[in-house]
Amino acid sequence: MQSTFKRPVLLSIVCILGFIWIVFSFPSVFSPSIKKMGDWYPALFGLIVASSFISYIGLWHMKRWGVQLFLITFFIKETILVVVQDVNFMGIFFSILFIVPMMVFYKRMDLNL
Repeated sequence: MQSTFKRPVLLSIVCILGFIWIVFSFPSVFSPSIKKMGDWYPALFGLIVASSFISYIGLWHMKRWGVQLFLITFFIKETILVVVQDVNFMGIFFSILFIVPMMVFYKRMDLNL
């Protein structure tokens, strides 16, 4: 069944930029710099990248769970970065730039899976 909600151009741009970010982030899961942060960090970072990818898929299909998963992933990622003392304020800024249009169009999104 086709969704009755049309995806706004702004959300399409957010999704495309997000997919591009995922393509460049995924190889870094295996980088030595990530491994140096701890034995547990590469697996956790890989899980964060995977859940971000899944959230963009939900967002692309105008599903509310995509926004919810993105927000959960964002807060978990930032909490972990605070713990390992690797806070990236530019990354927080761009994530917030992505969150704003998600929240603007949240009510227009589909509740169903």
